[in-house]
Amino acid sequence: MRTHSQIGTDIIGDPGDAELLEMARVLALTHHEKWDGSGYPHGLAGTDIPRVGRIVAVADVFDALTSVRPYKPAWPVERALALLKESAGSHFDPALIPAFLEILPEVLAIQKRYAETEAGV
Repeated sequence: MRTHSQIGTDIIGDPGDAELLEMARVLALTHHEKWDGSGYPHGLAGTDIPRVGRIVAVADVFDALTSVRPYKPAWPVERALALLKESAGSHFDPALIPAFLEILPEVLAIQKRYAETEAGV
Protein backbone atom coordinates (compact mmCIF):
# COMPACT_ATOMS: atom_id res chain seq x y z
CA MET A 1 0.00 0.00 0.00
CA ARG A 2 2.69 2.49 0.94
CA THR A 3 4.45 2.06 -2.41
CA HIS A 4 1.53 2.99 -4.67
CA SER A 5 2.35 6.71 -4.50
CA GLN A 6 5.83 6.11 -5.88
CA ILE A 7 4.59 3.52 -8.38
CA GLY A 8 2.03 6.00 -9.76
CA THR A 9 4.71 8.66 -9.99
CA ASP A 10 7.02 6.29 -11.83
CA ILE A 11 4.27 5.30 -14.27
CA ILE A 12 3.70 8.95 -15.17
CA GLY A 13 7.44 9.41 -15.56
CA ASP A 14 8.98 12.63 -16.81
CA PRO A 15 6.12 14.83 -17.98
CA GLY A 16 8.39 17.16 -19.91
CA ASP A 17 6.52 20.37 -20.64
CA ALA A 18 3.07 18.85 -20.05
CA GLU A 19 1.72 20.84 -17.10
CA LEU A 20 -1.24 18.53 -16.50
CA LEU A 21 1.01 15.46 -16.37
CA GLU A 22 3.36 17.29 -14.01
CA MET A 23 0.41 18.03 -11.71
CA ALA A 24 -0.66 14.38 -11.92
CA ARG A 25 2.87 13.28 -11.03
CA VAL A 26 3.02 15.62 -8.02
CA LEU A 27 -0.39 14.61 -6.69
CA ALA A 28 0.35 10.91 -7.18
CA LEU A 29 3.51 11.34 -5.13
CA THR A 30 2.11 13.58 -2.37
CA HIS A 31 -1.54 12.69 -1.73
CA HIS A 32 -0.63 10.49 1.28
CA GLU A 33 1.57 13.07 2.96
CA LYS A 34 -0.02 14.46 6.13
CA TRP A 35 -0.07 18.02 7.41
CA ASP A 36 1.73 16.95 10.61
CA GLY A 37 4.52 15.15 8.73
CA SER A 38 3.42 11.61 9.60
CA GLY A 39 2.45 10.63 6.05
CA TYR A 40 4.34 8.95 3.24
CA PRO A 41 6.38 8.49 1.11
CA HIS A 42 8.62 11.39 2.22
CA GLY A 43 7.16 12.60 5.52
CA LEU A 44 6.52 16.10 4.19
CA ALA A 45 4.66 18.48 6.49
CA GLY A 46 2.58 21.64 6.19
CA THR A 47 3.15 23.80 3.17
CA ASP A 48 6.09 21.62 2.10
CA ILE A 49 3.34 19.37 0.71
CA PRO A 50 2.35 20.76 -2.69
CA ARG A 51 -1.15 22.22 -2.70
CA VAL A 52 -2.46 19.65 -5.22
CA GLY A 53 -1.36 16.85 -2.89
CA ARG A 54 -3.10 18.50 0.08
CA ILE A 55 -6.31 18.96 -1.90
CA VAL A 56 -6.33 15.41 -3.25
CA ALA A 57 -5.67 14.05 0.26
CA VAL A 58 -9.02 15.47 1.42
CA ALA A 59 -10.90 14.24 -1.65
CA ASP A 60 -9.24 10.80 -1.53
CA VAL A 61 -10.09 10.19 2.12
CA PHE A 62 -13.66 11.46 1.72
CA ASP A 63 -14.16 9.21 -1.31
CA ALA A 64 -12.61 6.19 0.42
CA LEU A 65 -14.77 6.65 3.51
CA THR A 66 -18.06 7.27 1.72
CA SER A 67 -17.63 4.52 -0.88
CA VAL A 68 -18.17 0.79 -0.50
CA ARG A 69 -14.92 -1.14 -0.49
CA PRO A 70 -14.48 -4.93 -0.46
CA TYR A 71 -13.33 -4.65 3.15
CA LYS A 72 -15.90 -2.13 4.46
CA PRO A 73 -19.30 -0.58 3.88
CA ALA A 74 -19.64 3.08 2.93
CA TRP A 75 -19.69 5.49 5.84
CA PRO A 76 -22.53 8.01 6.11
CA VAL A 77 -21.46 11.45 4.84
CA GLU A 78 -21.90 12.97 8.30
CA ARG A 79 -19.47 10.46 9.85
CA ALA A 80 -16.89 11.09 7.12
CA LEU A 81 -17.21 14.86 7.57
CA ALA A 82 -16.71 14.47 11.32
CA LEU A 83 -13.45 12.61 10.67
CA LEU A 84 -12.26 15.26 8.21
CA LYS A 85 -12.99 18.01 10.76
CA GLU A 86 -11.24 16.07 13.56
CA SER A 87 -8.21 15.53 11.32
CA ALA A 88 -7.81 19.17 10.24
CA GLY A 89 -4.38 20.27 11.38
CA SER A 90 -3.03 16.74 11.75
CA HIS A 91 -3.85 14.76 8.60
CA PHE A 92 -5.18 17.65 6.52
CA ASP A 93 -4.33 21.27 5.83
CA PRO A 94 -6.70 23.02 8.25
CA ALA A 95 -7.61 25.66 5.66
CA LEU A 96 -8.86 23.05 3.21
CA ILE A 97 -11.60 21.50 5.33
CA PRO A 98 -13.79 24.65 5.41
CA ALA A 99 -13.18 25.03 1.66
CA PHE A 100 -14.23 21.41 1.12
CA LEU A 101 -17.40 21.97 3.17
CA GLU A 102 -18.26 24.99 1.00
CA ILE A 103 -18.25 22.86 -2.15
CA LEU A 104 -19.78 19.77 -0.54
CA PRO A 105 -23.04 20.03 -2.53
CA GLU A 106 -21.07 19.87 -5.79
CA VAL A 107 -18.91 17.02 -4.46
CA LEU A 108 -22.01 15.01 -3.52
CA ALA A 109 -23.61 15.66 -6.92
CA ILE A 110 -20.48 14.41 -8.70
CA GLN A 111 -20.26 11.43 -6.37
CA LYS A 112 -23.89 10.55 -7.09
CA ARG A 113 -23.47 10.96 -10.83
CA TYR A 114 -20.47 8.62 -11.00
CA ALA A 115 -21.42 6.19 -8.24
CA GLU A 116 -20.83 2.52 -8.94
CA THR A 117 -23.71 0.12 -8.64
CA GLU A 118 -23.81 -2.72 -6.14
CA ALA A 119 -22.35 -4.97 -8.85
CA GLY A 120 -19.33 -2.64 -9.15
CA VAL A 121 -20.27 -1.37 -12.61
